Amino acid sequence: MRKTGLAMVLVFGTGAAQAQPVLHAVGLESQYADVMRQIGGPYVQVSAIEDDPNTDPHEFELSPDVAKRIYGADVIVANGLGYDGWADKLLGNAHGEVISAQAVLKLPDSTPNPHLWYDPETMPAVARAVAAAFAAKDPAHAAQYAANEKAFEASLQPWVNALAELRQKYAGTKVAVTEPVADYMLQAAGLNIATPFSLQAAIMNGTDPAPQDVSAQQALLSGGGAKIFVYNQQVTDALTVSFLATAKGAKLQVLGVYELMPAGAKNYQGWMESEVAELGRDLAGQ
Repeated sequence: MRKTGLAMVLVFGTGAAQAQPVLHAVGLESQYADVMRQIGGPYVQVSAIEDDPNTDPHEFELSPDVAKRIYGADVIVANGLGYDGWADKLLGNAHGEVISAQAVLKLPDSTPNPHLWYDPETMPAVARAVAAAFAAKDPAHAAQYAANEKAFEASLQPWVNALAELRQKYAGTKVAVTEPVADYMLQAAGLNIATPFSLQAAIMNGTDPAPQDVSAQQALLSGGGAKIFVYNQQVTDALTVSFLATAKGAKLQVLGVYELMPAGAKNYQGWMESEVAELGRDLAGQ
């Protein structure tokens, strides 16, 4: 049941009043939806549009149901930078407030890597914008939204601390990647991403990479000093599978990453903590 206006709906069931959602919100990607849930608590009903980590997010197809959910939302969070460009026209006509991670971070359209959620600076900024949007539409619970945002930001500190520890121990260590999915996290850990970005971009965009880039990557994996191979396990093709085989043949540590929250992840910060923990184990050769 949805209550129009800003009054909280109370349902008396088991002897205690239970808060019902006042607002409806949508995250275009599951990681943004998860952060919105943490900020909104019981007062915001949140859903994610792209939430299947076993599918290629670049092949997402719009449906009438998706359009209806976006048009019916009070607050929508998008990534921007063309990552969820399929929604641009819908967002332009949405009645709710649209928050773009790109806009919040004031990034130009020319920013080459759209996987912003791996950057430790992204979600605190998005969470603050979300809390402000919820409070503007539901002033009665503004204090709770603000408190939830502070708690969320504090909960990111173990991830930030772990990255700082890796930076102290392994700064400059060479790593190879397929796409720039986790590049922001690898850079925050002080690692040297040795794969040519032109190769990363070609794989990300589904275009043919330059032969010299492919050769450079194979050399990097087979004896060029890379300690870890980080690959996008959500989107693979014949080329990335061949890179994976080369890395395993050379006995490199292999780290698979996702573009959407994987099954079993408790929340966004838990996902990021598990990624950096595995990265640390790989760097230590465990």
